[in-house]
Amino acid sequence: MNILFVGDIVGKVGRKALLKNLSFVKEKFEIDFAIANGENISNGRGMNENHYNFLVQNGVNCITLGNHYNDRDEIKSYINFADEVVRPLNLKDEYPGEGSKVFEVNGIKIRVTNLLGSAFSKFEVKDPYQEIIKIISEDVSDIHIIDFHAEATGEKKAFAYALKDTVSAVIGTHTHVQTNDAQILNTGVFYMSDVGMCGSYNSVLGDEINSVVERVILHNDKARFKLLEDDDSLFNAVVLKFDDITLRPQEIVPISILNRKVQE
Repeated sequence: MNILFVGDIVGKVGRKALLKNLSFVKEKFEIDFAIANGENISNGRGMNENHYNFLVQNGVNCITLGNHYNDRDEIKSYINFADEVVRPLNLKDEYPGEGSKVFEVNGIKIRVTNLLGSAFSKFEVKDPYQEIIKIISEDVSDIHIIDFHAEATGEKKAFAYALKDTVSAVIGTHTHVQTNDAQILNTGVFYMSDVGMCGSYNSVLGDEINSVVERVILHNDKARFKLLEDDDSLFNAVVLKFDDITLRPQEIVPISILNRKVQE
């Protein structure tokens, strides 16, 4: 059983990166199930219905979100009918949709859970550890993948170790930079602090460089982050290979593909 996890898809360039690379990667690694984080797909903030359909139509089986889950208000009108979408589980307020879902693939039950971290968070969430323990206590799935959308690598790794071997994988998202720590922990769990992103290569975390410099470095409060319409694109993902008999983690393979745009 091979599962693909694609990093945060950021705007138009991120969508182009997905379109260019997903089918090739799925074929090369004989992928049985594909997960992608879609919380930045619509102009860098949230996921509108058109882009939800884009992901499903192009081979994504499960879409996780993150702190921008509610940035497109229209999501409330379709999320209850979007079987592929898993929004953050540990929200403080009532919200439509589900934070953990089970998908069946060739008779194997794959659970995907989306969690928000609490360290350095700008908004309050329920304790991610306490919320996931509730799910684990009643879980009957064969494989359990967690998208841990959080700021701090320390929180992510401590969280993975705290769960011991009760889940199959804890894969980090949110920081948009692929980390060089993909491994199988000594507890038998796949782990990676951040899978990275699909987006503009010549950017700051997917945003146009000068807009970030103005806002963050020069402290121009009037400056706003912008996205490029066209750029060299980066496709970041990770393949999780499970033993076909035991369904135990067998191999983790990070993927980073740089696509240079065609020069006119």
